[in-house]
Amino acid sequence: MRQLTSFRPVAVTALVASAAVLAACGSMSNKGAMSTFSQTSLPPSIQVPAGNKVAWETVGVGDITYECRDKANMPGQTEWVFVGPNAVLNDRAGKQVGKYYGPPATWEANDGSKLTATQLAVAPSGPTSLPFQLVKANPAMGSGAMNGVTYIQRVALTGGVAPAATPCTPMNKGQKTTVKYQADYIFWKAA
Repeated sequence: MRQLTSFRPVAVTALVASAAVLAACGSMSNKGAMSTFSQTSLPPSIQVPAGNKVAWETVGVGDITYECRDKANMPGQTEWVFVGPNAVLNDRAGKQVGKYYGPPATWEANDGSKLTATQLAVAPSGPTSLPFQLVKANPAMGSGAMNGVTYIQRVALTGGVAPAATPCTPMNKGQKTTVKYQADYIFWKAA
């Protein structure tokens, strides 16, 4: 009888510990499935209209190319001009799921579907980062992940602004340079 009594607390403790582990695993998978991107902290100008839902969250990591060119309508003055991006698109686990390149700005999934878009709005994100951006997707080419995308938001930005350390002058007009950047691209579809 004494051995049985000492066995019960151990068995109950093991059972409770197992239940706790299973509950933790269950809550992690539910939490992951239930977590969705929230745009409430974003400037209103780049928030996606009601009637759309997040379809895909990606992290773009790569370069932005700039070229030293004449300023528009300002003879003799030069500036760094955005040429285009070259980045990989990773899912939240870090696996490559597509790429982003241009010009024109093109988002392409690994399944071959791709799209371009029309810029609707930008808003400042910080002095050393590209601005937030909202674009309206053009119809996708090919079938796959990009089909049905209505909007794309560029958020959570780091870097990507024109180079401050290298001046753009008439002497180096035509010179190109690349700048590292990272941004989240949130793809939306009609709800």
